[in-house]
Amino acid sequence: MLTFIGLGLYDETDLSLKGLERIRQADHVFLEHYTSVLTGATPEKMEALFGKKVRYLYRDDVEGHPESFLALAKDEDVAFLTAGDPMVSTTHIDLRIRASAMGVETAIIHGASIVSAVCGLTGLQNYRFGKSCSLPFPYGKWAPTTPIEVIEHNMAENLHTLVYLDIQPDRYMRIPEAVAMLEKMAADRGISVPLYIGVARAGSPAPVVAAGTAEALAGVDFGGPLHILVVPGELHVMEREYLSAFAGL
Repeated sequence: MLTFIGLGLYDETDLSLKGLERIRQADHVFLEHYTSVLTGATPEKMEALFGKKVRYLYRDDVEGHPESFLALAKDEDVAFLTAGDPMVSTTHIDLRIRASAMGVETAIIHGASIVSAVCGLTGLQNYRFGKSCSLPFPYGKWAPTTPIEVIEHNMAENLHTLVYLDIQPDRYMRIPEAVAMLEKMAADRGISVPLYIGVARAGSPAPVVAAGTAEALAGVDFGGPLHILVVPGELHVMEREYLSAFAGL
């Protein structure tokens, strides 16, 4: 059995009781550590709570060569842990398909997700979000234009865009640098983004939420990771009131 278990947003205490019980019953516990991370947790804290040794998995382990831990799940109980909700990432959807093709039984225990947390922290209505996008760090002279294309399309449809910011082993993209990158892309396409909303450390005791122009957000101290960005469409009156009360709009 391979059980996908969402750990929630910030630290080990976000885990559901159902998830904790399944982890404690597992023969092997793996933590996927590249699509997202729990910045408020440490391996030591998690292992103390779980009563289990946690083994880390990285991109190549999951996308390139998952056969080793999938094979274990044919005859033993394997817990596959992820930050947030495991099935928000297409990587994990693909992994479940691979497991099924190998004859491995699977199950899902969901966790709190940034997708819903952003709505709660910003007051943006969940049904008004269009396609989301990821904003990676530039690599040499390469920088993708897909994010601004998605944003432009959603703005034309009066929809909000959730922009996932890049996570790498040695650095996390932060809101001000993400806004600066998008501003350059927008200028190159001859469009204007009137409003951004930045969210830092969702699920923590002290998240930071700020809404404003690119210039305004450049002066906000969002603190440590993880950060995520929203480019909203035209705001409903209730959305604007909420952002005024809780995000400094």
